[in-house]
Order: sequence, then C-alpha cells, then structure tokens
Amino acid sequence: LNPKALSVIELYGTLDPLTQKYYLYVGEWTDGVVSMLYRMINRPAIRNERRYIVFDGDVDALWIENMEFMDDNKLLTLANGERIRLQDYCSLLFEVGDLKYASPATVSRCGMIYVDPENLGPYPIWKRWLSRNLTDRSN
Repeated sequence: LNPKALSVIELYGTLDPLTQKYYLYVGEWTDGVVSMLYRMINRPAIRNERRYIVFDGDVDALWIENMEFMDDNKLLTLANGERIRLQDYCSLLFEVGDLKYASPATVSRCGMIYVDPENLGPYPIWKRWLSRNLTDRSN
C-alpha cells in the first residue's frame, strides 16, 4: 500500500458530516483502506500463519500521525472512536527510503532493518546463486 497515493480520509475512513449532525455525533462511518485491511487481516487464522500490511512509501506526518497512537497494545483508534486491535499474528511493515520526516515517536515504535543499496537488485542474487552452485559442483 502506498500511503502517499491516498488522502488521510481514504486511508483511515471518515464520519459523514451530514448524518453526524442529525444523529448526535454518531454519524455514518465509512471505512478507509487501512481500517478495512485491519479488519481483513484480523479474521481468525485457519492455519499457523503471519499476516502483514506493507506500507511502501515515504513517511509523512499527514498519514503517519494516526499510526503514532499505536503502542504495545497494537490498537488503531479511528475518528469514530472505534478501536481495532491487531492480532498477535498480524504485523505492519513500513518500507521507506529514509526517515527524514519520521518523528522520534514513530521511529521508537518500530524495529529497524537496514538493507545496503549494494545488496539490492538482481546482481547480488545472481552472484550468490553462482557462488553456491559453483561451490556445490566442485565438491
């Protein structure tokens, strides 16, 4: 999911302002992509499996601030007050080029894995495959 391709409302959902006015702040709720994905991956697992939501794009204060409220309890709080807890078999993965715009609060809630750009692309994979196969055949 590229979070920068969607507005915050499209990501997290929104309360309809017209129905909210008439129903005393209860209004009709429309799920966004993230809240919908939370519900989908939280469905009971049939077998022992891990489930992930992958955010692939730059960290931006506009969309990440809703995630900053998540803590060790893995709760996402929506604008309608609903709280969705991620199950233990569900995780979020943020694939970013840099952390230039990430706040310390965001970074402190994440585990970091750094991949050297030298190890990206087809050449390192090809090189490793050759070294394994040539070594195996010489023995």
